[in-house]
Amino acid sequence: MVAVSSRILTIPNLLSFFRLLLIPVFLVLLVNAQYVWALIVLVGSSLTDFVDGYVARHFNQVSRVGQLLDPAADRLFIFSTLIGLAWTGFIPWWLAGVIFAREFLLLIVGVILANYGYGPLPVHHLGKMGTFALLSAMPLLVLGAAFPSIGPVTDPIGWAGALWGVFLYWWAGVLYALQAGRLIRIPRDAAVPASDSLDT
Repeated sequence: MVAVSSRILTIPNLLSFFRLLLIPVFLVLLVNAQYVWALIVLVGSSLTDFVDGYVARHFNQVSRVGQLLDPAADRLFIFSTLIGLAWTGFIPWWLAGVIFAREFLLLIVGVILANYGYGPLPVHHLGKMGTFALLSAMPLLVLGAAFPSIGPVTDPIGWAGALWGVFLYWWAGVLYALQAGRLIRIPRDAAVPASDSLDT
C-alpha cells in the first residue's frame, strides 16, 4: 500500500504544474503553424506525465494534491490539445466532441455521488490506458504536420491510437457510471469505501 502524504512541493506536483504551464505555449505554437516547436512541447508534456507517475510511485512522493492535480493536468492538456488540433483542422470536431461528452457524463456522475455523500471513485485502469493512448497519438498527428514526408506513416498510427484511446476512455466512463450506480443503491451505512470495493 503506497502512503499518501499531504505534501504540496514534490517533484511530481511540480511536473504537473509545469505541464499546466505548457498548455498555452502549445496552443500558441500550434495556431501559428510552428509545428516542430509545438511537437517538442507536446512530447515534453507527455514525458512529464509519465515521469511524475514513476517518481511518485518509486520515491514515495504520492500526495493528496498530486492525486487531484495529475489527472486534472492530463485532462486539461488533452482538452486543449483537442481544441487546438480541431481548430487547425488536424482532427474533426466530432472527435473532440465525443471526448468532451464522456467528461460531461463523468461530471454528472460526480454530482450524483456527491449528493449521496460520496467522493470521486478511484481512477479506472482503462481510463489510464485511454489517456496513454491519446497522449501518444496526438504527438504523432502533429509529427505528420511538422514533417509531411512521414505523414503517410504517422497519420494512420496516430489516428488508430486516437480512436483506440476514445474507445477506452468511454469504456472506462461507462464502468465508472455503473460502479457509481451500484454504490448509491447500497445503504449508506452498509457501503464499504469506494477505494476498497470498486477499483477493478
